[in-house]
Parts: sequence; structure tokens; C-alpha cells
Amino acid sequence: MISIRSANSGDAETLTWIAISAKRHWNYPKHWMELWIPQLTFSPEYFEVNESWVAEEDTVLIAFYTLQEKDKHAWIENMWVLPVHIGKGIGKLLFDHAVEMARQRGYQLLQLEAEPNAVGFYEKMGMRIIGEHQYELDGQRRSLPLMEMVL
Repeated sequence: MISIRSANSGDAETLTWIAISAKRHWNYPKHWMELWIPQLTFSPEYFEVNESWVAEEDTVLIAFYTLQEKDKHAWIENMWVLPVHIGKGIGKLLFDHAVEMARQRGYQLLQLEAEPNAVGFYEKMGMRIIGEHQYELDGQRRSLPLMEMVL
């Protein structure tokens, strides 16, 4: 059975492992992964100061997301699902939870910067692309879609 609970500082190591595993799932070059690992590594303090929620299956952590406020809108900062659980409804469960949390807090819009491989998922959830964040990684230009949905 899958349950959702608030993340705590003791979850940091496992949630870091989930985020890194999920990013690796997309078969990015090893060097890119090395560059991303610092931003995918979460300290215990991160979960003390950022509202984060985890999905558990029989007390085993399998996914999480972080809900923040950015420019007066709800913002999903991280949403990662352990690869073995991708495509099994866990992401939808967490996304629906994030939407409900954002609505309860009175937000009108939910936004995020999407992992390019997850754009289709977010579109199925009702989000649309509203722009992009461009940057350079290891000499290559990358574009991350900015997405939103009206709550």
C-alpha cells in the first residue's frame, strides 16, 4: 500500500539516492551526472526548511516532492520517483497531492521547471509549457521547460 507523509530530516540520504537514481534513469552522460549530483544531494536541513512529501510503500521511501512559493505561486522544486516505480502511478499520486496542498494554501497557479524527459507526464497532469530556462552544461546548450497549471 502506498502512503504519503511529510518528509523529515532523517529522510535526506534516501531521498538523495532517489533523486540521483531517477536522474540516472534518463541515461544522461556520466560527466553530466557528476555535475548534477551536488544539486541532487539534499541535506537534513533542506527538509527542515522546505515543505516536502514522500511516498512510501510499506514504510520504504519510493518518491518525493518539494512544494515552495515562488513569485507568489506554488512551485514544485523537486519531484523524483525511484525508477522501478516510474509508470506505476506514483508520480500522479504525488502530483495530485501537490495540487491539493497548493489549493489548500490558496494558490491560483502551480509552476515548475521540468526535467525534459518528464514534460509528457506533466502535460498529462494538465500543465502547459509557458517558457524555458536555457543554460549551458559542459559546453552544450540545454533548455528546461517552464510549466504551469491553473488551480
